[in-house]
Amino acid sequence: MADKIKLGVSSCLLGEKVRYDGGHKREQFVTDTWGLHVDFVPVCPEEECGLGVPREPMRLEGDLMSPRLLTVKTRQEQTDRLLHWTEKRLAALTPEGLWGFLFKSGSPSCGPVRVKVYDSRGVPVKRGAGLFAARFMARFPLIPVGDEAHLHNPQVRENFIEQLFTCRRWQEILQKKWTINDLIGFHTRHQLLLMAHSPRHYQLLGRLTARAKEIPGKELAAQYQDLLLEALRLQTTNKKQANVLEHILGSFKKVLAAAEKQELLEMIDSYRQGDLPLLAPLTLINHYVRKYGQPYLQEQYYLHPHPLELQLRYHA
Repeated sequence: MADKIKLGVSSCLLGEKVRYDGGHKREQFVTDTWGLHVDFVPVCPEEECGLGVPREPMRLEGDLMSPRLLTVKTRQEQTDRLLHWTEKRLAALTPEGLWGFLFKSGSPSCGPVRVKVYDSRGVPVKRGAGLFAARFMARFPLIPVGDEAHLHNPQVRENFIEQLFTCRRWQEILQKKWTINDLIGFHTRHQLLLMAHSPRHYQLLGRLTARAKEIPGKELAAQYQDLLLEALRLQTTNKKQANVLEHILGSFKKVLAAAEKQELLEMIDSYRQGDLPLLAPLTLINHYVRKYGQPYLQEQYYLHPHPLELQLRYHA
């Protein structure tokens, strides 16, 4: 890939001292590992809208769907100020071509999920979203989003990274004068990856690709992209992954010896039960791909969805 992926990120996660207390929340994995493959577009709603650093802590209060942003001690209302800035910032982000956003968890401005919203009695309900994050997700509903708290869950982190790199490959198709064959080739190479996320979307995208010649180009690309991003937002599970692994096993049925087949079946079952990481059956499958030369599998991004150092399945 000639160009890096553009990823929006809460500025404090990059080590910028923009938090209310003048500190930061630098995530080393993000800056040092992701930074090799990603161009960051930093955003700090509270600092950028003019609230200053340091500043009085704030929290969300009132209705979960339309909370107010108030300072904790002096009770100053900051809702309109932040929302007015948000509309301008979202408009500026639109042409940036972001393919994901990593937010600061728990933030009244940036937290995408499970943000505390205090009711009239001062009791917090952890079901809200930060004001900026909520409007970003509404404006860009299909862009992958996450927060740094999720990075500590290997499956969730890998799913987010996988979304980013798949979206980047899709963007490369759109950036050139693409043909139906380009779209079909993209779909073919991502079939197993799609199956791991959503068997239903795998089928829908297959049907759409089969009808590609009947649909105008722009409409075809838009429909494919919507379904693609919907599929990628769905988390993989051991059950779905095991089904894909068994599907791959079927590709070897004419070449594997009985003992080799049995070994792989046992590994897949152990992975399904949670006794082995995904690494185990995938390593064996990649060995068989090299040994027996399966052209279809050699091209599948499911086996190598992103750069090696980011493949958290290999660190499970």
